Amino acid sequence: MPTFRYKARQLNGQSTTGTLTANSEHDATVALAARSLFPIELESEPVKAHRRRRVSARVLSAVYRQLADLLRAGVPLARCLEILAQQDSHPELRRVMPQLLTAVRDGSSLADAMAQHPTVFRELVVSIIRAGEEGGFLEDALQRVAGFVEQQDELASRIQGAVAYPGFLVVTGVIVVLGMLVFFVPNFAPIFDRLAQEGKLPWLTQALIAASDALRGQAWGLAALLIAAVAGVVYLIRQPATVAWCDRYRLRLYGIGPVIRDLAVARFCRVLGTLLRNGVPILNSLKIAKDATGVTEITEAIAAATQRISAGRSLAKPLSECRHFQPDVLEMIAVGEQSNRLEHVLVDLADAIDRRTQRRIDLLVRLIEPSLLLVIAMIVLLMVIGLLLPAFDSAGTIS
Repeated sequence: MPTFRYKARQLNGQSTTGTLTANSEHDATVALAARSLFPIELESEPVKAHRRRRVSARVLSAVYRQLADLLRAGVPLARCLEILAQQDSHPELRRVMPQLLTAVRDGSSLADAMAQHPTVFRELVVSIIRAGEEGGFLEDALQRVAGFVEQQDELASRIQGAVAYPGFLVVTGVIVVLGMLVFFVPNFAPIFDRLAQEGKLPWLTQALIAASDALRGQAWGLAALLIAAVAGVVYLIRQPATVAWCDRYRLRLYGIGPVIRDLAVARFCRVLGTLLRNGVPILNSLKIAKDATGVTEITEAIAAATQRISAGRSLAKPLSECRHFQPDVLEMIAVGEQSNRLEHVLVDLADAIDRRTQRRIDLLVRLIEPSLLLVIAMIVLLMVIGLLLPAFDSAGTIS
């Protein structure tokens, strides 16, 4: 709750200063009046930096559904927010809900109040709720937002689950290789000293021993180098130029590029269809939906198409000039425009693309898993061969 610093005049004419906490400047003025104080100066103290925590889609979906149910039961909006503020267990929502309640009590709409917290409530959600408030179907808008958030979260969970096992294989393989280099290979070093002095140690064995010595003797330096490399990569990833470059080239990766493209197109179609279904004008819907793709190149192409749509052209024609939209997708969008069912067609199209993409992801994962196992097995085999080669050479020399 904000803290206000005030200078006020008492009934006897004397001035006084102090601080008090209140939800808003209006509430602070009312509190001073209750103390028989007439405020002369009133200003809020700087708010300490607050560490914002991400609110999961599951928690937000539950909040939207609860709010819709309460409104449908005839509970006033301010009372609904008050109930949610009292029972929310998430730290970030406990901070945000009282602020929403204060804004609504001061006359702000729910959408405008939510727009003040973009880290919690996405622009998509705010636009749908604003359309619901203006059209008189706020309960239905909240219910649809909850379903949309759940569906997107489910898709993201499926994708994360698909790549979890390959990631586990990579981590396990790295641990196994590092463990062998640090703990297993050094045990053979004394055995190979004589061959090393005679210059008969195979190059593969020399490489293994050198790598083992580097890991054991310069572990801290390598760790610092790895941390610096990770920090550098994180810094570069956050740069807009790097993001644009990665977007351009990841779309051209064999096998992975089409998956990224289809996921981006599906997100665009789903967001656009959801916004249109909830009464948001098409140009505003396109402005929001284009940013939902997550791929800069596709976002820029849709932005260019939006400018042509504002000149009176249909949606399918400008999008056809963007090579990232497949012919079947464009055909369905054109049919939806001609039949005046574009919002329904877009959502159905997004479902179809998601199903097709999920099958492609499953196929890629099935190919990646044995490939990773094969790579790990080959690395371990090379290490074993490097350790056994001196023994074979010695046996050949003795015979």
